[in-house]
Amino acid sequence: NLKHTMQSSPLQSLVDDPTMLSTSHLPSLHALAVQVQYNLQYQHSWTDLRLHTHSPTANEPLPRPLLSGLPPERLYVHPDEQIQLLKDAERRRKAKQKEGEDIGILDVQARPELEWLLPTRLGEKWTLRRLSEVFNVITAVPPEPDATDKDDHRPTNPWRATKRLVLATVGSDSTVVYYIVHDGVVKPRQN
Repeated sequence: NLKHTMQSSPLQSLVDDPTMLSTSHLPSLHALAVQVQYNLQYQHSWTDLRLHTHSPTANEPLPRPLLSGLPPERLYVHPDEQIQLLKDAERRRKAKQKEGEDIGILDVQARPELEWLLPTRLGEKWTLRRLSEVFNVITAVPPEPDATDKDDHRPTNPWRATKRLVLATVGSDSTVVYYIVHDGVVKPRQN
């Protein structure tokens, strides 16, 4: 007697859960969000992925479903933060060298941060007005998955001064391409 257990796919759970489809969003937009969520989880090792249908600021419906999640590595490091990380790493290196420890490789890692994601299709036309509508209803950082205080959406990173999201664009062959989009002008990175 062979016992076969099938794991439900994210798309199937979307269909099985009537609360997922009870918003003003089209089912195709929910399916798109779930497709991007699946890609992030299984192809890019993101964690704490959540689907959002309502704004965390006003609890009103979002213009379309958004995702939030934690990437395995930091996606964007502000240039000033990059300089500070290098200074801190150099300070640690000098302290280890003074104590006679093996210096090894200079560790300059920025901790990952929660990110907003906007699932889109390749053929969609995005204008500054449409992006602005999305930025107007999100917080600087997504709420923590286990957050109880709905009003505390301040970034823990002092260099994260503007809102940003990851534009997840799905092609006709299911390829997903990711772009970081900032709300406003952002200082360019140093190479």
